[in-house]
Amino acid sequence: MRKRTSDRDDVSKSSGSKVQPVEVASSSVKPSSCWLWFKRGLLALVVLYISVPFMLRLSPDFLTHIVYSHRIRVPFLTDLSQPADLSLNHTVNLYLSPEEGVSLGVWHTVPENQWKQAQGKDLDWYHSSLGGGSPIVIYLHGNGGTRAASHRVGLANVLSAVGYHVLALDYRGFGDSSGKPTEAGLTTDVLHLYQWVKAHSGSSLVLIWGHSLGTGVATNTAVKLMEHGVVVDGVILEGVFTNIRQQGAHHPFTWFYWRFPGFDYFFLDTLSKNNVIFPNDENLKRILSPLLILHAEDDHIVPIHMAEQLYQIAQSNQNLKNQVKMVPFSGSLGYKHNGLYKDLHLPDIIREFVLSLHQ
Repeated sequence: MRKRTSDRDDVSKSSGSKVQPVEVASSSVKPSSCWLWFKRGLLALVVLYISVPFMLRLSPDFLTHIVYSHRIRVPFLTDLSQPADLSLNHTVNLYLSPEEGVSLGVWHTVPENQWKQAQGKDLDWYHSSLGGGSPIVIYLHGNGGTRAASHRVGLANVLSAVGYHVLALDYRGFGDSSGKPTEAGLTTDVLHLYQWVKAHSGSSLVLIWGHSLGTGVATNTAVKLMEHGVVVDGVILEGVFTNIRQQGAHHPFTWFYWRFPGFDYFFLDTLSKNNVIFPNDENLKRILSPLLILHAEDDHIVPIHMAEQLYQIAQSNQNLKNQVKMVPFSGSLGYKHNGLYKDLHLPDIIREFVLSLHQ
């Protein structure tokens, strides 16, 4: 019996035959995995885009994170109890408690001309130094980050070099401060710090400087104090907005939603519903303190027309008369929202304002 051989062997034995290559039909090409991931990513972005307005409306906690951005604790890995790590070697860290369960981290920077005296001194020395006659500035920062942010440290150095004390706090929920931020809570924090400073300051001038969101806290505080018969010696507003509703309509975050159906309902009405108002425009109709407004023409977060509008409101306040001044900074300088501390003329502008308070 002959053993069966492969077809290949049979073909090779055929006379004059040649082996022909066999064409195999190629399988249909599947969609690229990259294209699939692109479509999935695009779908996720669309879902997120649509979800954010509903999340804001339905979740006050989500709104709190958007408005205050207090969980963004930049710079990272900074020990806020050690301001000397940021070259603030004439600064002491302390904690105050405005109410039960809330602790506020505060930096006290003394005037630069007291740098040598401050070395190795304890809290008592810093506290007593507040009564030495040098002006005192309570600095209220904007949303996001901590008192260690570079532009905040930069301003503290400028004010210290001019010869002022600087008290910079992190509101409740910010930095190493405990608690949860609310508009009323932030005002309570600053009222407590102001009263603490006044208890140690003797006859020294005490000013409140607010930047960005801090301008709303500053004017809220000034009005609250006025209701109790206390007039702040001076208020400085940097990068100021009219009120949080109008600022929300102009903020870069909401640019993507200007044409979203129900924009006012989902975004602006939600702020009011959750008592996030910061009414600088209404506060300046009532405020009694001398006022200095600082604003960069190229501010990309708060448009300068808001500062101009507030200047007009303050000018019409009969209680202020000639105690209102606004200094715009040319857009060609590139300061935008956080860079005014770099201006070489800023120290003179501040000195002039503070000197006017003595008149």
